[in-house]
Amino acid sequence: MTNSTNLKSLSQELGMSQTTVSRALNGFPEVSEKTRQVVLEAAAKHNYKPNTRARRLATGKSMTIGHLVSVSKEYELVNPIFADFIAGASARYAQSGYDLLLSLVPDEDEFTSYQELAARSAVDGVVVHAPRVNEQRIAQLNSLNLPFVVHGRSSNTQEKYNWVDVNNERSFFRATQLLIELGHTSIGLINGVAGVDFAVRRTQGYLRALKEHNIKPADAYVTHSEMTEPNGYKNALALLDLPNPPTALIASSIIMANGIRRALDDRNLKLGRDVSVITHDDDLSYFRDAAAVPVYTATRSSVREAGRLSADLLLKTIANPGRDPEGILLDAELILGSSTKPPPTR
Repeated sequence: MTNSTNLKSLSQELGMSQTTVSRALNGFPEVSEKTRQVVLEAAAKHNYKPNTRARRLATGKSMTIGHLVSVSKEYELVNPIFADFIAGASARYAQSGYDLLLSLVPDEDEFTSYQELAARSAVDGVVVHAPRVNEQRIAQLNSLNLPFVVHGRSSNTQEKYNWVDVNNERSFFRATQLLIELGHTSIGLINGVAGVDFAVRRTQGYLRALKEHNIKPADAYVTHSEMTEPNGYKNALALLDLPNPPTALIASSIIMANGIRRALDDRNLKLGRDVSVITHDDDLSYFRDAAAVPVYTATRSSVREAGRLSADLLLKTIANPGRDPEGILLDAELILGSSTKPPPTR
C-alpha cells in the first residue's frame, strides 16, 4: 500500500468514508475512541502513516509531545527506568503520528520553559516526571491549560490532573510483610530520593507493616538517594556495618539491588542465606530478572507499560480537552525469587 493510495484503500477496507478515516488518524475529537482504535490498528497493519505536515495544517496541532527534564535530574537521561518509560510512551506517540521533544532545562527555568512551549504551540501536551509530595508544576500547568499527564502522583496537591502510578505504599507493605512472615524483625530500606512522592509512599508502606507487627522502626535502617548501583552499594555497606545490622533489605530498584549484591560480596555474605533482599523491579529491558527462579524476590510492575498508558491518557486528553482528569493505579506483582529466606541464626 503506497502513501498516495493509502487513505482511499484504508477507507475501502474498513467500509468507512475517507473523511472518517482521516479524522480518526488526525485525532479529531468527534471520532469515537472505538472507531479511532479500529482505524489505527488497520493503519499499523499496512504501515500507513499520515502526512505529518498536512496533519499539522489540518488540525492546527504541533503533533509533538514534550518531556522536560530539569538539570538536577540529568541522571534520568541515562537512567534505564527513564529510558524504558520513554520507549513505551514514544511507541504509542509514533503509532498516532506524534513526535517526541525531549529537553534538558535548568531547574529555575522549568516553568518558564512550559510557558514558552505553550505560547509557541510547540507541543500539544507534556509528561511530568518525578513528582514531589508538594508538586508545584501541576498547578502551573493547569494554569496554562496545557494538557499533561504525571508519571506518579503528588500526595499534597488539591489540583485535578491526569496521572499513572504504581501502588507504591501497598507494594512495600507487602514486601515488608513477607520478610516479617519469614521471621525478620530488623529490616532495612534503601529508598529513592527523599521528598519524591513514590519514595514517601514506599516508606509509608514499610512503616505500616512494621507497626502492624509491633516492630519498632529504626531510623538508621532507612536510607535515601538517587537509584543508582553505586548508591545501592554504598548504602548497603553503611547498613551492613552497623553494630546491629539488618538481616533483610528492601531496595527501591533492581539497579540498587545489584549494588546491594556487590556489597554483600565485599562483606563475604551470601544473598538470601545471610541477608535477604527484596527489590522493586520495573521489568527493565536491560536488567530483566527472567530466570525460571528469579535471583530477586521482587514487586514487579513494568515501567514501559506505564509509559504506554501515560501516552494513551495524554493523547485522549489532547483529542478531547474537556474530559475529566483520570488516574490509573497499577498494582505490582509480588514475585518470589531466591533472595529471601528466614534470617540466619546468630
